[in-house]
Amino acid sequence: MKVAIGSGKGGTGKTLLSTSLALSLEYVRYLDLDVEEPNGHIFIKPDIREKIPFSIPVPEIDFNRCTYCGECAKACEFGAIFVGTNTVNVFEKLCHGCASCKLACPENAISERPYVVGEISIGRRDKIEYIMGYLKLTEALSTPLIRYIKKEYGMVSGDIIMDAPPGTSCPFVQSISDTDFVILITEPTPFGLSDLEISVEIVRDMKLKAGIVINRADLGSEEVKEKIKGLGLPVLLEIPFSKDIAVGYSKGIPLVDVLPEYREKMKKLWERIREMV
Repeated sequence: MKVAIGSGKGGTGKTLLSTSLALSLEYVRYLDLDVEEPNGHIFIKPDIREKIPFSIPVPEIDFNRCTYCGECAKACEFGAIFVGTNTVNVFEKLCHGCASCKLACPENAISERPYVVGEISIGRRDKIEYIMGYLKLTEALSTPLIRYIKKEYGMVSGDIIMDAPPGTSCPFVQSISDTDFVILITEPTPFGLSDLEISVEIVRDMKLKAGIVINRADLGSEEVKEKIKGLGLPVLLEIPFSKDIAVGYSKGIPLVDVLPEYREKMKKLWERIREMV
Protein backbone atom coordinates (compact mmCIF):
# COMPACT_ATOMS: atom_id res chain seq x y z
CA MET A 1 0.00 0.00 0.00
CA LYS A 2 1.36 3.40 -1.02
CA VAL A 3 0.39 6.28 1.23
CA ALA A 4 1.47 9.89 0.70
CA ILE A 5 1.34 12.43 3.51
CA GLY A 6 0.89 16.04 2.49
CA SER A 7 -0.06 19.40 3.90
CA GLY A 8 -1.23 22.63 2.40
CA LYS A 9 1.59 24.50 4.11
CA GLY A 10 4.77 23.81 6.00
CA GLY A 11 4.87 23.33 9.74
CA THR A 12 1.60 21.48 10.20
CA GLY A 13 3.20 18.20 11.30
CA LYS A 14 3.66 16.26 8.08
CA THR A 15 7.03 14.78 9.04
CA LEU A 16 5.86 14.29 12.62
CA LEU A 17 3.13 12.00 11.31
CA SER A 18 5.05 10.25 8.54
CA THR A 19 8.00 9.29 10.75
CA SER A 20 5.69 8.18 13.56
CA LEU A 21 3.86 5.88 11.16
CA ALA A 22 7.10 4.44 9.80
CA LEU A 23 8.47 3.76 13.29
CA SER A 24 5.24 2.03 14.33
CA LEU A 25 4.88 -0.39 11.40
CA GLU A 26 6.57 -3.61 10.34
CA TYR A 27 8.68 -3.59 7.18
CA VAL A 28 8.00 -0.23 5.56
CA ARG A 29 9.80 1.79 2.91
CA TYR A 30 10.01 5.51 3.66
CA LEU A 31 10.48 7.95 0.78
CA ASP A 32 11.37 11.49 1.82
CA LEU A 33 10.11 13.46 -1.18
CA ASP A 34 10.38 16.85 0.51
CA VAL A 35 13.59 17.21 -1.46
CA GLU A 36 14.11 20.94 -0.90
CA GLU A 37 14.32 20.44 2.86
CA PRO A 38 14.19 16.73 3.78
CA ASN A 39 14.18 16.08 7.52
CA GLY A 40 12.77 12.60 8.03
CA HIS A 41 16.29 11.34 8.77
CA ILE A 42 16.43 13.52 11.88
CA PHE A 43 13.74 11.35 13.48
CA ILE A 44 14.22 7.95 11.83
CA LYS A 45 18.02 8.15 12.17
CA PRO A 46 18.83 5.63 9.42
CA ASP A 47 22.24 4.19 8.71
CA ILE A 48 22.98 5.73 5.30
CA ARG A 49 24.79 3.15 3.16
CA GLU A 50 24.85 4.86 -0.22
CA LYS A 51 24.60 8.31 -1.79
CA ILE A 52 23.84 8.60 -5.50
CA PRO A 53 24.17 11.84 -7.51
CA PHE A 54 21.04 12.74 -9.47
CA SER A 55 21.34 14.58 -12.75
CA ILE A 56 19.10 15.71 -15.57
CA PRO A 57 20.15 15.81 -19.25
CA VAL A 58 20.83 19.34 -20.51
CA PRO A 59 21.74 20.40 -24.06
CA GLU A 60 25.31 20.71 -25.26
CA ILE A 61 25.85 22.64 -28.48
CA ASP A 62 28.20 21.53 -31.24
CA PHE A 63 29.26 24.91 -32.61
CA ASN A 64 30.86 23.29 -35.65
CA ARG A 65 27.37 22.30 -36.80
CA CYS A 66 25.20 25.04 -35.29
CA THR A 67 23.89 27.65 -37.77
CA TYR A 68 22.22 29.80 -35.07
CA CYS A 69 18.83 29.30 -36.67
CA GLY A 70 17.05 29.55 -33.32
CA GLU A 71 14.81 26.51 -33.73
CA CYS A 72 16.03 25.10 -30.40
CA ALA A 73 15.06 28.27 -28.54
CA LYS A 74 11.63 28.26 -30.19
CA ALA A 75 11.06 24.65 -29.11
CA CYS A 76 12.02 25.27 -25.47
CA GLU A 77 8.95 26.15 -23.41
CA PHE A 78 11.04 27.09 -20.38
CA GLY A 79 13.36 29.73 -21.80
CA ALA A 80 16.44 27.62 -21.14
CA ILE A 81 18.15 28.45 -24.45
CA PHE A 82 19.04 31.84 -25.93
CA VAL A 83 20.32 32.07 -29.50
CA GLY A 84 22.13 35.22 -30.61
CA THR A 85 23.78 36.22 -33.85
CA ASN A 86 26.79 34.01 -33.26
CA THR A 87 26.26 32.52 -29.82
CA VAL A 88 24.02 30.08 -27.95
CA ASN A 89 23.56 30.26 -24.19
CA VAL A 90 22.12 27.34 -22.21
CA PHE A 91 20.63 28.11 -18.79
CA GLU A 92 20.89 24.79 -16.96
CA LYS A 93 18.79 25.90 -14.00
CA LEU A 94 15.80 26.50 -16.28
CA CYS A 95 16.18 23.28 -18.28
CA HIS A 96 13.65 20.50 -17.62
CA GLY A 97 15.60 17.87 -19.57
CA CYS A 98 12.77 17.26 -22.03
CA ALA A 99 15.05 17.12 -25.14
CA SER A 100 12.67 19.23 -27.26
CA CYS A 101 15.60 21.36 -28.39
CA LYS A 102 17.53 18.30 -29.53
CA LEU A 103 14.58 17.03 -31.55
CA ALA A 104 13.98 20.46 -33.10
CA CYS A 105 17.57 21.05 -34.26
CA PRO A 106 17.73 20.64 -38.08
CA GLU A 107 21.54 20.37 -38.03
CA ASN A 108 21.75 17.66 -35.35
CA ALA A 109 24.01 20.04 -33.44
CA ILE A 110 22.66 19.28 -29.96
CA SER A 111 23.69 16.41 -27.74
CA GLU A 112 23.06 15.96 -24.03
CA ARG A 113 25.27 16.03 -20.96
CA PRO A 114 24.41 15.28 -17.34
CA TYR A 115 23.83 18.21 -14.99
CA VAL A 116 23.81 17.24 -11.32
CA VAL A 117 20.92 18.84 -9.43
CA GLY A 118 20.71 16.69 -6.32
CA GLU A 119 21.44 13.51 -4.47
CA ILE A 120 19.63 10.36 -3.32
CA SER A 121 20.55 8.82 0.03
CA ILE A 122 19.71 5.18 0.76
CA GLY A 123 19.79 3.68 4.23
CA ARG A 124 18.05 1.53 6.78
CA ARG A 125 16.94 1.49 10.38
CA ASP A 126 15.80 -1.90 11.63
CA LYS A 127 12.77 -2.74 9.46
CA ILE A 128 12.58 0.65 7.76
CA GLU A 129 14.11 1.16 4.32
CA TYR A 130 14.91 4.84 3.99
CA ILE A 131 15.28 6.75 0.71
CA MET A 132 15.81 10.50 0.79
CA GLY A 133 16.00 12.96 -2.08
CA TYR A 134 17.99 16.15 -1.68
CA LEU A 135 17.93 19.06 -4.13
CA LYS A 136 21.12 21.10 -4.26
CA LEU A 137 21.01 24.67 -3.03
CA THR A 138 20.23 27.18 -5.81
CA GLU A 139 18.43 24.49 -7.85
CA ALA A 140 14.71 24.99 -8.40
CA LEU A 141 13.41 21.91 -10.22
CA SER A 142 12.41 19.37 -7.61
CA THR A 143 9.81 17.54 -9.71
CA PRO A 144 12.28 15.48 -11.84
CA LEU A 145 14.01 14.24 -8.68
CA ILE A 146 10.69 13.31 -7.05
CA ARG A 147 9.54 11.55 -10.21
CA TYR A 148 12.76 9.53 -10.39
CA ILE A 149 12.65 8.44 -6.74
CA LYS A 150 9.06 7.27 -7.10
CA LYS A 151 9.85 5.37 -10.29
CA GLU A 152 13.00 3.69 -8.97
CA TYR A 153 12.06 3.10 -5.32
CA GLY A 154 8.29 3.45 -5.11
CA MET A 155 7.20 0.68 -7.46
CA VAL A 156 7.81 -2.24 -5.11
CA SER A 157 5.25 -4.34 -3.26
CA GLY A 158 4.69 -3.82 0.44
CA ASP A 159 3.96 -0.71 2.48
CA ILE A 160 5.41 2.61 1.34
CA ILE A 161 5.16 5.94 3.15
CA MET A 162 5.87 9.07 1.11
CA ASP A 163 6.58 12.34 2.88
CA ALA A 164 5.41 14.85 0.27
CA PRO A 165 6.58 18.46 -0.05
CA PRO A 166 4.46 21.14 1.63
CA GLY A 167 2.17 23.27 -0.46
CA THR A 168 -0.05 22.42 -3.41
CA SER A 169 2.19 23.07 -6.42
CA CYS A 170 3.74 20.66 -8.95
CA PRO A 171 6.05 18.83 -6.48
CA PHE A 172 3.06 17.99 -4.27
CA VAL A 173 1.01 16.79 -7.25
CA GLN A 174 3.91 14.63 -8.48
CA SER A 175 4.35 13.13 -5.01
CA ILE A 176 0.75 12.07 -4.49
CA SER A 177 0.11 10.79 -8.03
CA ASP A 178 -0.40 7.03 -8.37
CA THR A 179 -0.76 6.49 -4.63
CA ASP A 180 -3.38 4.37 -2.91
CA PHE A 181 -4.20 6.96 -0.27
CA VAL A 182 -3.33 10.53 0.72
CA ILE A 183 -3.27 11.74 4.32
CA LEU A 184 -3.72 15.50 4.54
CA ILE A 185 -2.50 16.85 7.86
CA THR A 186 -3.70 20.25 8.96
CA GLU A 187 -4.28 22.44 12.00
CA PRO A 188 -7.54 24.10 13.13
CA THR A 189 -6.58 27.65 12.16
CA PRO A 190 -7.86 29.89 9.34
CA PHE A 191 -4.57 29.45 7.44
CA GLY A 192 -4.66 25.70 7.96
CA LEU A 193 -8.25 25.50 6.71
CA SER A 194 -7.54 27.66 3.66
CA ASP A 195 -4.60 25.52 2.54
CA LEU A 196 -6.45 22.31 3.34
CA GLU A 197 -9.35 23.31 1.10
CA ILE A 198 -6.94 23.63 -1.84
CA SER A 199 -5.36 20.25 -1.04
CA VAL A 200 -8.77 18.59 -0.85
CA GLU A 201 -9.72 20.05 -4.22
CA ILE A 202 -6.53 18.64 -5.76
CA VAL A 203 -6.96 15.09 -4.43
CA ARG A 204 -10.57 15.11 -5.63
CA ASP A 205 -9.55 16.31 -9.09
CA MET A 206 -6.98 13.48 -9.16
CA LYS A 207 -9.64 11.02 -7.94
CA LEU A 208 -7.49 9.87 -5.02
CA LYS A 209 -8.74 8.42 -1.76
CA ALA A 210 -7.86 10.67 1.15
CA GLY A 211 -8.41 11.45 4.80
CA ILE A 212 -7.52 14.19 7.27
CA VAL A 213 -5.38 14.26 10.40
CA ILE A 214 -5.75 17.32 12.63
CA ASN A 215 -2.58 18.29 14.48
CA ARG A 216 -2.64 20.62 17.50
CA ALA A 217 -6.34 19.82 17.51
CA ASP A 218 -7.14 21.72 20.70
CA LEU A 219 -5.21 24.86 19.78
CA GLY A 220 -7.52 26.53 17.26
CA SER A 221 -11.20 27.33 17.28
CA GLU A 222 -14.02 24.80 17.27
CA GLU A 223 -15.62 26.71 14.41
CA VAL A 224 -12.63 26.07 12.15
CA LYS A 225 -12.47 22.46 13.26
CA GLU A 226 -16.10 21.96 12.30
CA LYS A 227 -15.41 23.46 8.88
CA ILE A 228 -12.53 21.01 8.44
CA LYS A 229 -14.84 18.13 9.30
CA GLY A 230 -17.36 19.50 6.83
CA LEU A 231 -15.04 19.15 3.83
CA GLY A 232 -16.35 15.66 3.15
CA LEU A 233 -13.22 13.67 4.00
CA PRO A 234 -12.97 11.46 7.09
CA VAL A 235 -10.99 12.79 10.04
CA LEU A 236 -8.72 9.84 10.83
CA LEU A 237 -6.90 11.13 13.89
CA GLU A 238 -6.57 14.18 16.12
CA ILE A 239 -3.25 14.97 17.78
CA PRO A 240 -3.48 17.46 20.67
CA PHE A 241 -1.21 20.44 21.17
CA SER A 242 1.48 19.32 23.59
CA LYS A 243 4.57 21.03 24.92
CA ASP A 244 6.16 17.60 25.36
CA ILE A 245 5.66 16.81 21.67
CA ALA A 246 7.07 20.20 20.64
CA VAL A 247 10.13 19.90 22.89
CA GLY A 248 10.78 16.34 21.68
CA TYR A 249 10.40 17.41 18.05
CA SER A 250 12.92 20.21 18.52
CA LYS A 251 15.41 17.62 19.78
CA GLY A 252 14.79 15.14 16.96
CA ILE A 253 12.73 12.79 19.13
CA PRO A 254 9.73 11.31 17.25
CA LEU A 255 6.19 11.53 18.58
CA VAL A 256 5.98 7.80 19.29
CA ASP A 257 9.01 8.00 21.56
CA VAL A 258 7.72 11.06 23.42
CA LEU A 259 4.26 9.50 23.84
CA PRO A 260 4.63 5.71 23.39
CA GLU A 261 0.86 5.20 23.41
CA TYR A 262 0.81 6.71 19.92
CA ARG A 263 2.48 3.63 18.46
CA GLU A 264 -0.76 1.74 18.82
CA LYS A 265 -2.73 4.72 17.50
CA MET A 266 -0.49 4.81 14.43
CA LYS A 267 -1.00 1.10 13.82
CA LYS A 268 -4.78 1.54 14.07
CA LEU A 269 -4.59 4.53 11.71
CA TRP A 270 -2.72 2.42 9.14
CA GLU A 271 -5.20 -0.43 9.41
CA ARG A 272 -8.12 1.95 9.00
CA ILE A 273 -6.52 3.32 5.84
CA ARG A 274 -5.96 -0.21 4.55
CA GLU A 275 -9.67 -0.93 5.04
CA MET A 276 -10.58 2.25 3.14
CA VAL A 277 -8.29 1.35 0.25
